[in-house]
Amino acid sequence: MKKLMIAAVGGSLMGLIATTQIAGPLIAQEAEASASVYEQLDLFGDIFERIRAGYVEDVEEKDLIEAAINGMLTSLDPHSSYLSAEDAAAMRVQTRGEFGGLGIEVTQEEGFVKVVSPMDGTPADAAGVLAGDFITAVDGESVLGLTLDDAVELMRGPVGSEIIITLVREGEIEPFDVSIVRDTIKLTAVRHRTEGNAVVLRVTTFNDQTFPNLQEGLKEQVEEAGGIDNIDGFVLDLRNNPGGLLNQAIYVSDAFLEAGEIVSTRGRDPADGDRYNAQPGDLAEGKPIVVLINGGSASASEIVAGALQDHRRAIVVGTKSFGKGSVQTVVPLRGEGAMRLTTARYYTPSGRSIQALGISPDIIVEQPRPKPVDPDAEDESRPLRSEADLRGSLNNDSLTDDEIEQIEADRARAETAAQLREDDYQLAYAIDILKGLNALGPLAE
Repeated sequence: MKKLMIAAVGGSLMGLIATTQIAGPLIAQEAEASASVYEQLDLFGDIFERIRAGYVEDVEEKDLIEAAINGMLTSLDPHSSYLSAEDAAAMRVQTRGEFGGLGIEVTQEEGFVKVVSPMDGTPADAAGVLAGDFITAVDGESVLGLTLDDAVELMRGPVGSEIIITLVREGEIEPFDVSIVRDTIKLTAVRHRTEGNAVVLRVTTFNDQTFPNLQEGLKEQVEEAGGIDNIDGFVLDLRNNPGGLLNQAIYVSDAFLEAGEIVSTRGRDPADGDRYNAQPGDLAEGKPIVVLINGGSASASEIVAGALQDHRRAIVVGTKSFGKGSVQTVVPLRGEGAMRLTTARYYTPSGRSIQALGISPDIIVEQPRPKPVDPDAEDESRPLRSEADLRGSLNNDSLTDDEIEQIEADRARAETAAQLREDDYQLAYAIDILKGLNALGPLAE
């Protein structure tokens, strides 16, 4: 018995020695890394003191520290940043759907400020700012080298004041200036209307009101049409939608899915990942759906488009989306400030990462750029004369008044569709798809 006990103890000792021999270098490496971190923090303290004591002008200690924190975060990726108390309050207001500004969502690319998308009905939209434009200067002051927050700060100002931004646009040889008057931005999360027999749900942002607005608008349009059977399908227009709240993207996706995964998030630690699944119930009752996207569709918009595309619940039409597939967590800090930190990536149900790649449409449809008006060009809009316009022409005696009225109504609808094709080619294309799918009937399901 004693021998057994000794052997057991000896085995334990040997195991302890072996473990010590293996763990020793690891402990030493961790200690060395910790020492290096403390040395770097000491270096930061030395630089801070030298700036405070020897810089040519007096500097606010608080500003120095905030700039250092923001520099640390912005060095990680374009979406991580420090939010001062004022910025954090402004962000909370924006998610509720009303704030002051120009009405553009921006990011930073290679030192320049890039427009993700102009928001519908805002001063920037009215001034002709387009997704993909680069802002190089604000009121003549270059933004090159500024942090994104500093560049945004330059664009802020009192409601009613004018700002001149300098834009660089693909296809334009020279930069050009655009004048914008700042205004209070009131975002209507979802606008709804019926075009022909298609219900168009224009989702401009994902804030607290998005899903309730969508649910209410869809119900209202179906009732006005006299029931779901009188509708060809739904167009979910996510163009120039810069995203917003994750939970709203999940609700909107779930509105049209009966089951299955909507989106998953994966962080550095696999245990931190989350999966979000759809619950039974389809607001569209199985009717065809076309999702419209473009280069201004980002983040939450891409989650919705990717989920409906992967489940083959919708046909995605337009151009490749922006490709913002990262999750930012807002962490409150002391002093009412906050830290926005990228903590995970989004993945569509099929496992595709949205980051940098975006969502590719099933059918690529470019939106034609507006053509400049040529004052010297002849007016081609003058309608051609027909037989019915000739004086003394014979009447058509083979049709009843009701039949003639029906023909005229059909012609009016066709003219409206033709005008829509001129005004918004991508939307007209989406509606044509719905007509075709509806005409196929059960084969489309």
